[in-house]
This record gives sequence, C-alpha cells and structure tokens, in this order.
Amino acid sequence: MKPSSMKALILAAGLGTRLLPYTERLPKPLFPIDGRPILDITIHRLIDARIDGIVVNTFHLQQQVTDFIKSRNYPVPVVTRNEKTILGTGGAIKNVADFLGNQPFLVINSDILTDIDFQAVMAFHQTHPHPSTMVMHDYPEFNSVWVDNKGFVTRFAGSGNPTVTDSSNSLVCRAFTGIHVLDPSIMDWIPENRFVSIIDVYRSMLQSGLKIMAYSVSGHRWRDMGTPESFFEAAYEATGPMAFSKAFGPAPHMPLTRTRLSGDGSDRRWFRIHSKDQSIIMADHGIRLEVPDQPAEADAFIHIGQHLYHQGIPVPKIYFSDPFSGLVYVEDLGDTHLQSVIQDETDTRKIIGLYQQVIDQLIRMSVDGGRSFDPRWTWQTPAYDKHLILERECRYFMDALLNGYLGIEISFDDLADAFSLIADQALTHAVTGFMHRDFQSRNIMVSGEKIYFIDFQGGRMGPLQYDLASLLTDPYVNLTPEVQNDLLAYGIARLSQRMTVDREQFESSYNGCAIARTLQSLGAFGHLTRVKRKLFFEPYIPIALHNLGRRLMKNQESRFQPLADAVNKALIVLNSKGKVL
Repeated sequence: MKPSSMKALILAAGLGTRLLPYTERLPKPLFPIDGRPILDITIHRLIDARIDGIVVNTFHLQQQVTDFIKSRNYPVPVVTRNEKTILGTGGAIKNVADFLGNQPFLVINSDILTDIDFQAVMAFHQTHPHPSTMVMHDYPEFNSVWVDNKGFVTRFAGSGNPTVTDSSNSLVCRAFTGIHVLDPSIMDWIPENRFVSIIDVYRSMLQSGLKIMAYSVSGHRWRDMGTPESFFEAAYEATGPMAFSKAFGPAPHMPLTRTRLSGDGSDRRWFRIHSKDQSIIMADHGIRLEVPDQPAEADAFIHIGQHLYHQGIPVPKIYFSDPFSGLVYVEDLGDTHLQSVIQDETDTRKIIGLYQQVIDQLIRMSVDGGRSFDPRWTWQTPAYDKHLILERECRYFMDALLNGYLGIEISFDDLADAFSLIADQALTHAVTGFMHRDFQSRNIMVSGEKIYFIDFQGGRMGPLQYDLASLLTDPYVNLTPEVQNDLLAYGIARLSQRMTVDREQFESSYNGCAIARTLQSLGAFGHLTRVKRKLFFEPYIPIALHNLGRRLMKNQESRFQPLADAVNKALIVLNSKGKVL
C-alpha cells in the first residue's frame, strides 16, 4: 500500500488543564499562532503530506472545534468525532476505528508545532512488519522512552515499566514526539468505550512480545504547546523572524538571540531581540484571556501605540504584533530613562530645560492624541472619572499601603469626604485630552537626545493636569517644590498658546490630580513591595508620603484634615520601621 492513501487522527479532546485559565473559553487546538489556529496548521501539514482523510476527536468545548472545521474548505474530508466522556489517547483511536479503516494511519497530538517530515515517517512504517512506529527525538525535558540500538522501543518510564540504565550503552532514552503511525491491528489491544492511554497499550504489547519501532529524528523543529511558557516559545519562534523582517527588511536575520530585560511594576516581560548589529524590543503581555467585550492589555498597547505614533507623538514604532500570544515587537530606544538622566545631572537649568521638552510633548500627546481617540481601545476604563479615583486610587491607597503594607487600621469611610473632595477637585476644570496615566520618569526614554514615551497601554481620556502632576510630583526624581512650580507655570504658558486657559482653575484641578496620583503611586508601591516582593519600589514610599503630607498641609480645606492625619500616622509607622528619608 502506498503511504499517500493514509488517514490521520488529530487528538484534540484534552481539557487543556496546563493552560488554565486560558482554555476555559477557547480550546487549546484553536490557540492561534500569528492569527492561525494550531489545529489549522496541523491539518494543512497533513494534507501537504498526502493524507487523504482526517478525523479530529473532541470533548472540551467541542462545538467550537466542530464549527471551526465546518467553516473551512479543506481539499480532503476533515470531520470531528465527539467523545461523551473523555477516552484518552488510546480510547480515542478505538472510537474512530470505522473512519480510519483497515489500512495504517497516522496519529498526532493537536498541541505540537513541528516540521517533521510526515511522508518520511509514513514511508518508514511501510518498511517493517511491526504494528507501530513512534517518532522519537532527544528532548531532555521529555525523554522517557527507551530505545535499543536496533531501533526498537523497549520500555517506558513510569508505572509498570520503571526506567533502568543499561551498562552496555545499547539503550538510549528519547522523547515521544506525539506522532506515530499504527496498523489497524492496534484496535485489538484497545477496549471499547473506556479511558485508555496509548502508552499503556504499548506497554501491554511489549509485554506480550510484540515490537514497536522508533523512528528517530534530529535537526527538526518541534514545540509542545501545552503550557503557557511553551506556547510563548512557539509564538516567539514563529513571530520573531517576521518582526525582524518588518523592521529591517526581508534579508536573513537568523539566528535571533534573546535577552531578558529588567521589568517594571507590571507582570509583563520585556526582551531585547538581537540579530547581528540590529535589535528590537519584545513585550510579552501573556496569553489573551478570552473575555467577551473586554479588550486585553496587549490590544490596548497595540491600538493606542499605533494611534499615538500616527498622530506624531514620540512613542516607539510597533513593528509587529501577535495579539493572542500577547507578543508585541517595538522599536529599540535603548536603556536610558529620564530618571537616570536627571539623577546624573547637577545643573538645574539643564534639568528644567529637559523637562520643558517633555512638557511640550506632553501637551501634544494630550491635545493631538485626544483627537480621534477611540475609547474602545482602552482595557481598563474608557475615561478617568470619579469612580476610578475613589476605587483605584483612594481605596487602593487605603488597602494596599495603609492597611496592607503599614498595618494601619483606618476605614475608607473615615476618609470618604476627603477622597470625594479630591475627585471633585481633580475633575472640575479638567483640560480633557488623551491621558497616559503613568507619566513618570521611568516611562520616558531619552534616545539620541530625543524624548520618547512608553507604557501607554493604560491610556484613556482624562485631565492633562493628571499627567503633568504625575511628571512633576514623580518620587523617582523628587523635584524640589520650586522646580515643580516653575515647570507648572511653564506648562500653563505653553498650553495657553493652543487654547484659553484659566490659571487658577487649571491649578485647582492640578492640585486634585497631584493628590490622587500620589495616592495611586503609594498604593502601587505598597502592593508591589508587600505582595509582589518587588523591593525596588520600597524606598520611594517615604518620599511620596512626605510629598503628599506637604501638599495636604498647603491646602486650606478642612475636609482634608483626616487624610493629613492618616498620612502623619503613616510617617510615624514608617519611622518606627526604620523606613525614613
């Protein structure tokens, strides 16, 4: 029989437990790489290998898999077979015996990406009389199958066949790729309507004296997709070269090297990808959680970043993105933050001059970035409003810093009037435009004497005053009150060149935003230090608390007094812990 007439089974019924919670709404076989589901990639590879019929077993979220296959127009029959109860890798084979017929067939797991030559495997199976050919390779993470020097599988690690060493070195330990070709006689070894592992079936066959051939491969691509980290690696291997081609043209860019960069307060990971003397930055936002009507963080990063770039705002160019995997490749701006530039500069005039450049671009970002901004791009809230201030800034300060980090028992109700006043002050007379919401010195890059803004994915519509306050009250650089006042005046003057600005009203909103921003920062510092164990942020807590206390003291509003008292108490507790300026 010619191998071209084989049929194939794709094992796709698994629950995807190693990929929870991402598989709660989307079955693992439909996870896309660069927009294309793994299942579709596998089906096309089988068709290219002259497989003339494919059955896909299903169980978890089976209707999604069935609907996807029905939506395609494959040139060979591709059908699904749903299992009422999950049958395992052996039971699944028995359950589709009628489709596979009386000729050898190929079985492959649905969660692998590989360029292994299926036709070569099928042809090899035709050269021997044994009931199964297992495709094996050396993959230390998964090596668990012993093969002798004649190419026969001799035992499997685990229950029933413990791994042993062989002093003659005639055995090697290899990993099963999840690809095998089987004769129909295998059906005699699999009970019907029961959960059965094909490895247990193979153990029984070996114990009875039957032989299983190993087809060993090397120099190939193979990636298991069963865990978040392995899916990340597969997505990177597929999209990294594409990103380099988008950035630098179609010339060969392999091999790529990857260097992990120090992170920030978020859970994202950052990498610098090199090829020769060229580099780009990769942001890993993690696999998308499929939540209806809720954009993912990566979506916001992509949409907002592209919008700002096209508006002429100084942000890194996005070269390539794979929204589902969360991988976004952007222009490499180097490693110099505004924070480090300011800390190394002793000339106040130069510091002010640099900040004036930043403020000029901030005004452009707020005004020009606000034009044609689509609130649907945001992944948190579409706008900065009172509810956000009270819950994600004021309550965050209470829960994460006062109660959590410092252990001070103060209720939200005790400070509710002060918090409400802060929110009203911040929003009244706000100059509304695009708001970055984390506009501080570590999110401002200096590259080639130019200013660039990063970490804009939390952006939304809101007060320009908030971003200006974030910049000037930033505890990472701790500008003096005098410099802050000078730069505030500069910002008002520059904005007045674009619109009518009432200085008193602008400053009132600025003051409310400055307090709200500091509360948010302190909540974040407390959470990152105590919960995330990112101790880099801890030294900035006393700086921000002192600045908050100073600003509250300058304000004559009596309703701020309970908050001022809470800040003073927090400073006393900090002092007792030895956490002082």
